[in-house]
Amino acid sequence: MERVLVANRGEIAVRVLRACKELGMTGVAVYADPDRDALHVELADEAYHIGEATPSKSYLNVDLIVETAKRARADAVHPGYGFLAENAAFAQAVMDAGIRWVGPPPAAIAAMGDKVEARKVAERAGAPLVPGTIEPLTGPDAAVAFGSEHGYPIALKAAFGGGGRGMKVVRDAEEVAGALESAERESKSAFGRSEIYVERYLGAPRHVEAQILADGHGEVVFVGERDCSMQRRHQKLIEEAPAPGLPDEVRAALGKAACDIARVADYVNAGTIEFLYDPRTANFYFLEMNTRLQVEHPVTELVAGVDLVHAQLRVAAGEPLPSGWSSLGRRGHAIEVRINAEDPGAKFMPAPGPVLGWREPSGPGVRVDAGVRAGFTVPQAYDSLLAKLIVWGEDRDQARGRMLRALDEFVIEGVPTTIPFHRLAMQDPAFAAGDVSTILVEQGMDLSALAGTAPVEDRDQLGKPTPRRMVIELDGKRFDVNVFPQEEVKIPERTRTPRSPKALERARAELGGPGKEVVKTPMQGTIVKVLVANGDAVTPGQTLVVLEAMKMENHVTAHQAGTVSELNVAEGDTVPTGATIATIEAT
Repeated sequence: MERVLVANRGEIAVRVLRACKELGMTGVAVYADPDRDALHVELADEAYHIGEATPSKSYLNVDLIVETAKRARADAVHPGYGFLAENAAFAQAVMDAGIRWVGPPPAAIAAMGDKVEARKVAERAGAPLVPGTIEPLTGPDAAVAFGSEHGYPIALKAAFGGGGRGMKVVRDAEEVAGALESAERESKSAFGRSEIYVERYLGAPRHVEAQILADGHGEVVFVGERDCSMQRRHQKLIEEAPAPGLPDEVRAALGKAACDIARVADYVNAGTIEFLYDPRTANFYFLEMNTRLQVEHPVTELVAGVDLVHAQLRVAAGEPLPSGWSSLGRRGHAIEVRINAEDPGAKFMPAPGPVLGWREPSGPGVRVDAGVRAGFTVPQAYDSLLAKLIVWGEDRDQARGRMLRALDEFVIEGVPTTIPFHRLAMQDPAFAAGDVSTILVEQGMDLSALAGTAPVEDRDQLGKPTPRRMVIELDGKRFDVNVFPQEEVKIPERTRTPRSPKALERARAELGGPGKEVVKTPMQGTIVKVLVANGDAVTPGQTLVVLEAMKMENHVTAHQAGTVSELNVAEGDTVPTGATIATIEAT
């Protein structure tokens, strides 16, 4: 293996390309239109253009990427995570082209990447399971029948994906049809497959996962576990290793179950088996297997003292695992936070746009895996992850304190980020005590302090003034200040001399005046579903349209009761931030 094509983008492409360079391999990048000036393209030894922003025409285009690998004379392809990383057909196409695949065999991907088939494998391995279907759903009726038998809530989940995309929690039968449609659209957009299965949804478990690594010589090792319970919308925000408060006997049993599953699946290379853990009973249940490298792999690397990407490449080259890997210990504690381009004060709304400033933290025990830099524009076509901030400490309290310090040093300008949330989470009493669960963020934390935390310059697209940053001294003490330009408040001409009561009413509507609500798009994206029509009566909180941005569906709702008028969008429309969706006239 001398030339490795990385079939991905962002921070994971940077991570793999750096590992290739460290091992003396030539790293080859691919990029779509929005990524022409991306960091991974600059760091690669070679880079090839693969099409436009739409993932199906670039990063999800199997034939194009395989042809590009041939053109680049690559002798290996590393898929990263997301996109085609868990696509068995892609792995087979790479191998059929005579190129090494840095990942598990296609048959193992098909068995474990298909979440329904994975349940069958786990059952054969003797792992405990959450009740669920063994075949993908053919329509809402099967999900309703499952809910009637096992009780609500239930979880609709993408059969060929992960990371929370394509997952919907349904609390009664009336929600099933709409949730299933939404899950299918998200899954198709993110993974190229729309199949959905259903399982019983556990209310407040912990999400604990096992990192395994298997070589082609029959060795399977448990590298360690991670706790990934801090989530929102079923997507991870904070991960740590080891899992706080996990009894040693549970850790051992969980690791054995993970290795047993990998052996039954004839698995090779890095993989992660996810479990739901109930600390009240000390029981754990198989959730799914991710047949790829995980976003959160760095916390395991720091605690176990290994490089998982190096190991992936060496295993793909046919090397056996080092003998010491069968008895890896753990040292200290590591925490990772995901720095996403999202506004945590606005329900974690994705916020693509230009990164105007970027300064990473440093110092003892601090690592940053980033895919962007100042001057890069975060595209709305892909997910919102900008970087991962990872810290290591001698124990969990030291790691938590180090994370707070590093978050204070991390400066990102131009887009809202999740940094304010992570500061809040690190100081949350439940998190500090290790009392975490998958519902802590959304139901157990007071997030009200995050409202309005996005810097003003990050809201320029909403029409607010951009400040000028200055340093001043008062009595010898330094202050960093924002100076805001004075902006004249301009009143639309027609509001000064309205020609008629109707004109005055229209002007009030444009200004958000009494009696009317002008509903606007919170971000740029694509309208994938319009749920109302002109003349429809709506209630507060009712969804008007579904807007897809950065691979996630967002429901835009009415804030007052009234009647829909002047509906301005249709399904398939691409809309900018602040575009008028409709007007709601009070009734």
